[in-house]
Amino acid sequence: MARFGTNNEVETTGSQVQILIVQDHPLLAAELSRVLTREVDFAVVGVSSTGADALKATREHQPDVVLMDYRLPDMGGPAAAGLILVAHPTAIVFHSADDSEDALLDAVDAGALAYLTKQATPEQIVDAVRRAAHGDLLIPADLFVRAIARRRNVAIAERERDAVRREFTPREIEVLQLLAMGLSTNQMSAQIGIAPHTIEWHVRHVIEKLGVHSKLQALIAAADFGLVDLRAPQADSSG
Repeated sequence: MARFGTNNEVETTGSQVQILIVQDHPLLAAELSRVLTREVDFAVVGVSSTGADALKATREHQPDVVLMDYRLPDMGGPAAAGLILVAHPTAIVFHSADDSEDALLDAVDAGALAYLTKQATPEQIVDAVRRAAHGDLLIPADLFVRAIARRRNVAIAERERDAVRREFTPREIEVLQLLAMGLSTNQMSAQIGIAPHTIEWHVRHVIEKLGVHSKLQALIAAADFGLVDLRAPQADSSG
């Protein structure tokens, strides 16, 4: 049995690798159990269908490897993995239909050693479980680097959006949102209690700040920066 010691070093006692399967689809769970129990050095100690059940089973069985779905009925797989690792230092192997880089990075952030798609062959699943039990990190380096870069770019873009949002006053954002709802200048004037010429001044000002040339362009840019919600209900313009 593999055990994680200090500094993530793995100690092996020579007995079977204890595996917990976390999968809410009964047929897939049964197939995974069948594939794994064919190996003489593997023992499936339990099958859980939810994150909460997996946490309870982890505490009870203290598995060497948890082979789990990325999406569970009660919580996301990464969230469940985080709770499991607090309860017991095990090897997390995700088995998921989601092959996006975001999912991969979330899995790595949660402490997973391997990430398999549902297209993985039985041989690949067995190999990943066996290697994860020995502490091997099986995330492909190129995918990991791309996922890290993507998240860094997202973080930078969000900081840029925050900087742009700070340039707008609450009144300007309010006028933009009313504009997104389809209100006319007079309707906006009546709703927020300021003169029509002041409304027009605010509109011209936000157009200049956004570096565009029309109200429509301003709304599109404002939505990109998270200033307005273009899905807001449209106002009745008949009045």
